[in-house]
Amino acid sequence: MPSGARMPHQGAPMGPPGSPYMGSPAVRPGLAPAGMEPARKRAAPPPGQSQAQSQGQPVPTAPARSRSAKRRKMADKILPQRIRELVPESQAYMDLLAFERKLDQTIMRKRVDIQEALKRPMKQKRKLRLYISNTFNPAKPDAEDSDGSIASWELRVEGKLLDDVRPGPGLSSKQKRKFSSFFKSLVIELDKDLYGPDNHLVEWHRTPTTQETDGFQVKRPGDLSVRCTLLLMLDYQPPQFKLDPRLARLLGLHTQSRSAIVQALWQYVKTNRLQDSHDKEYINGDKYFQQIFDCPRLKFSEIPQRLTALLLPPDPIVINHVISVDPSDQKKTACYDIDVEVEEPLKGQMSSFLLSTANQQEISALDSKVMTDVAGNPEEERRAEFYHQPWSQEAVSRYFYCKIQQRRQELEQSLVVRNT
Repeated sequence: MPSGARMPHQGAPMGPPGSPYMGSPAVRPGLAPAGMEPARKRAAPPPGQSQAQSQGQPVPTAPARSRSAKRRKMADKILPQRIRELVPESQAYMDLLAFERKLDQTIMRKRVDIQEALKRPMKQKRKLRLYISNTFNPAKPDAEDSDGSIASWELRVEGKLLDDVRPGPGLSSKQKRKFSSFFKSLVIELDKDLYGPDNHLVEWHRTPTTQETDGFQVKRPGDLSVRCTLLLMLDYQPPQFKLDPRLARLLGLHTQSRSAIVQALWQYVKTNRLQDSHDKEYINGDKYFQQIFDCPRLKFSEIPQRLTALLLPPDPIVINHVISVDPSDQKKTACYDIDVEVEEPLKGQMSSFLLSTANQQEISALDSKVMTDVAGNPEEERRAEFYHQPWSQEAVSRYFYCKIQQRRQELEQSLVVRNT
């Protein structure tokens, strides 16, 4: 080899990258491009059908997708193992994550318990104090109007709940019930001898358009003391019934709701082992059972229908009162306490807790923030993934090779100039 001639480099060839980086590979001359046999081609699925459906795989339902999404969210919160090894303090975050999982399970279990509790009637026993008072207006001979010239009396029936239970923070004055809301009907029966058969009854009955009131007033002319009878029918929710005397003695109940009566009857059947040992659907009645239902054997599903003839309307509350017109009689107000059932104050708070979504939105926003911070910056990861592809190593080696060749040419040119 003559002096001054350059030795050919045995490294990678010069020039731009080949087919792996510049489009499709070149086809060898004389050969047709490779293709798939028509018999091996698979028809594409319709636009509305997914790949899983075309392959016969079961498609997950909406609840399954929801559960898988929750599992993915929980998995996204977990720190990778390499980060936990590099940062020992990250164990505190993992402990908080485990505590959050237990707390979510507890809250979900309590929400289910509250939903089940709201399905059952939640009642609270309270005392309703009933006030019956009357006033007498004597006749005024010098009165100009006709109302003042005739003696009259006025009867007032009012009531309110006793505050024997301190109201909770969720029970405001707006939630206090009106007096008339506790009753289905009110009948005042006056002395028939004084007011005749057509004017001795004063009746009030609840209708769908009834406006609730805090009391009732009855005004009649008269200057004699009147004996009256008040008949008050409570508005039970759910409706209650008076049991037939025989059934009442058997179950130990007087007035109850239909569901409570059926439950007490089933308890009696279990206690006395009246259920048929071979066919559990039938009940073999004892002598008391046969006297009440008039059959020796019946299905338990027939009991609600047979109970209809044994359930009567509940008895009204009967109060006898004397409307006194004697001016010297100071005791013109009578008080009576009635047991009533009212809605549990906590029921409204439980319903509002289930319907509240403000906390859920805040928790979801915080969860999204946690998952975003754990996952990192997606844009930076997208840019970094471009340089982790297989071609990057060869591209770097070619880049350095070009730089070395460029520096080598510059060095050789400088040496040639110096030698000359």
